Amino acid sequence: MAASFYPPLSPVSTGLRCRCPRCGEAPLFDGLLTVKPRCPSCDLDYAKIDAGDGPAVFVILILGFIVVGLALWVELRFGPPLWLHMVLWTPLILGGSIGMLRPFKAVLIALQFRHKASSDIELMRE
Repeated sequence: MAASFYPPLSPVSTGLRCRCPRCGEAPLFDGLLTVKPRCPSCDLDYAKIDAGDGPAVFVILILGFIVVGLALWVELRFGPPLWLHMVLWTPLILGGSIGMLRPFKAVLIALQFRHKASSDIELMRE
């Protein structure tokens, strides 16, 4: 089979849409955070792709900055009791972290693919 030509795609665009980093067509994930074994559209093998803990670190830092800033503002402005802080910020933390983790993982996988972050990925770019 002849190798198909795939134009370079934006890692941010394909990552935010959670699509294959090579063709940009098929979904990258099975379920919430499980990466598929291979792309059903272009047959790219995802076995060697790993984002590691990078997405979690970015989510923790960004969401932590937002939540701590908002909680500090609410505390200084209104002075609510501690239980109200827990009621306010727990859903934001849980929803924000679950909502942000998937696209951040997909963007890091797409960046890893784009920049040939390992020799295994270089073989996949053919």
